[in-house]
Amino acid sequence: MTAPAQTRRIAVVDTTLRDGEQAPGNAMQPDDKVEMARRIEDLGVDVVEAAFPASSPRDFEATRLIAQELRRARLATFSRTMRSDIETAVEAAGTDNHEVQLVATGSDIHLTHKRGITRQQSIDEITDSVAFARSLGVSHVSVGIEDASRGADDLVHALCDSAVQAGADCVILADTTGCAVPEEYGALIAKVRSWVPPSVRISTHCHNDFGLSLANALAALRAGADEVQVTLGGIGERGGNTPLEELAAVLAYKTAEYGLSTGVDLSLMYDAYETLRRIIRLGEPRNKPIFGTYVFGTTAGIHQKGMLSNPTTYEFVEPSRFGRSRSLLIGRHSGRGILRHMLEQIAVDVDEERFDQLYRTHISEREGVDCEDLSLVQERLARELAGERELPDGRPATV
Repeated sequence: MTAPAQTRRIAVVDTTLRDGEQAPGNAMQPDDKVEMARRIEDLGVDVVEAAFPASSPRDFEATRLIAQELRRARLATFSRTMRSDIETAVEAAGTDNHEVQLVATGSDIHLTHKRGITRQQSIDEITDSVAFARSLGVSHVSVGIEDASRGADDLVHALCDSAVQAGADCVILADTTGCAVPEEYGALIAKVRSWVPPSVRISTHCHNDFGLSLANALAALRAGADEVQVTLGGIGERGGNTPLEELAAVLAYKTAEYGLSTGVDLSLMYDAYETLRRIIRLGEPRNKPIFGTYVFGTTAGIHQKGMLSNPTTYEFVEPSRFGRSRSLLIGRHSGRGILRHMLEQIAVDVDEERFDQLYRTHISEREGVDCEDLSLVQERLARELAGERELPDGRPATV
């Protein structure tokens, strides 16, 4: 693929504190949200979605505190198409540097089975809500079209037209159930891009039910989307949302291929994620991209042999860029090469019989934990072999 001539800076909207927090098990206190808002802003995201202020006193308080805390990023809030929701959001966060995100009903499934209203009623309420938010002096109004990926073209088109005419400066296309594949979602974004003026931002909101939220977001960016809604660690309803760290990593490594970049600081993300895990008591994943316990580690002998020679043999994503470290772990799948490496590191030479014995004991027939860091096994080998390294007269011995 020919590299694009110019890199386009996309906006990143972090909804960890709203969509991420509303998933089961992820509830946060207002002070927790403030701590995370600081961390998320420090990452370099453009917008921090704080909460749904009308949903509870705690969400209202969290919004109020975060609005006072943010120094650079814009604050966003979530509201239904109800004037009372909008008034509550403005009471909590004011109008300056505040993006009121209104949720529109975008599919016949939701109109019939959730709302019990007609298409025209959905269009009318979004028109009224956008105009009302603008009348209060809100600096930015976005319209999130819920279930847009299952919405009929004429309904989504009408909602977009009404929202923009009423004063919305952003349209968010939500794959609410995570049902779309990249070709479908990219096509939706391309259609909406052709319907709305270039001055109106198009944003993504992808759920991960098929494990495609990142792929869908990338397809959307190629189709003309201007920003991506994400969560730290991909937390969120059901399978979660587009993970911030994965989006930022792909665009950092594939800038030339996509012609896109973000302002996210990769080196700060893991610490922010660890803070989030502590606050919501989230277990440590083993193999999650970027953040997994062993995502930069291996026990496989063939991999270890390559990495000892040159880490790039099995490592494309570099741990140091994310504040992580690579690890060689000793387990029963580790090979003889890693044992030789450890013996070289402690400057011990052993005969073949002893080598085979050490290999069985410490690797192929090891007892206890499944795997250990190389340094721990190496220390144990050094202690075990310490008494065998010298003859009585002090001369070095071959063990």
